[in-house]
Formats: sequence, C-alpha cells, structure tokens
Amino acid sequence: MSLNRTAKGIVLVPTLLLGAAFLAAGTWVDGPAAANRGLALTLGAVLMGAGLLAQLLPEPGPPPTDSDPEP
Repeated sequence: MSLNRTAKGIVLVPTLLLGAAFLAAGTWVDGPAAANRGLALTLGAVLMGAGLLAQLLPEPGPPPTDSDPEP
C-alpha cells in the first residue's frame, strides 16, 4: 500500500490529540494518580513524536509509464 497525504493526516490527527491529552493529564495529575505522571508524559511524547515522524516519511514517486525510457 502506498503512502499518501490522506493517510498521513489520518495518522497525524489522532496521535497529536491523544498525545496532547496524555501530556495534559501528566501535568495536571494530583492525588493518588500522581504515581502515573511519568507514564502519562512518556506516552504523550511518544504519540506526538510518532505523529510528527509519520509526516516526514517520503512519498513514493509516480509509477513509470510506457513512454519513460529505461535506464
């Protein structure tokens, strides 16, 4: 399956939203859930990094046609 701009957007939006939610949860944690602060911050950073990294993947070139000369 080839990569395209729509697929990259489908990956980017949920990972950024979930990553931001985990980062927010990690910064606002109080009480007994404070023990999970590191986990929330790590998951948030990994998700946001993965979403942004997916944008950097190169897109394949157009398929060769019959009129293209062979190298």
